[in-house]
Amino acid sequence: MAITGKPSYTGLFRHALDDKNRVTIPSAWRAAHVDGDAFLATPHPDGYIAVLPPVEVEKLHAKISQIALSDGPGQDFAAKFFSQTQSLTFDSQGRVMLAESLLKHAGIDKNAVLVGTLSKFNIYSQDRWASVEQRTSSETAAEIMRRMGI
Repeated sequence: MAITGKPSYTGLFRHALDDKNRVTIPSAWRAAHVDGDAFLATPHPDGYIAVLPPVEVEKLHAKISQIALSDGPGQDFAAKFFSQTQSLTFDSQGRVMLAESLLKHAGIDKNAVLVGTLSKFNIYSQDRWASVEQRTSSETAAEIMRRMGI
């Protein structure tokens, strides 16, 4: 059940990239957005592509806007971070074209695994997703929920 006004990105979807590096975004994830809504795709340090929907982009915008021009390291971080990000919009078939640099960072060649994390979603290579599943299989769901306070 979706919360009104708050898109939810849940589930796991496996999709192949086409010859133009486009991947189809699940229709359930696109349903809460209007044509032209811009998402941000950024390489995550853990080796996948993090995709921020418009509401998360707005939060990020507010935080980045607070970095003073005189804050050299902060400005350097913003420049580096946004030099690696890509703005995404869905085409008429619900696909997004991913930059070669993002695909290389994530180790994605032909097949991608799209994983919802409620407020955003991530795009993994099949191998990296398998390693996440293996890494998280040692903790039970109850242990993880307790640790997170859920």
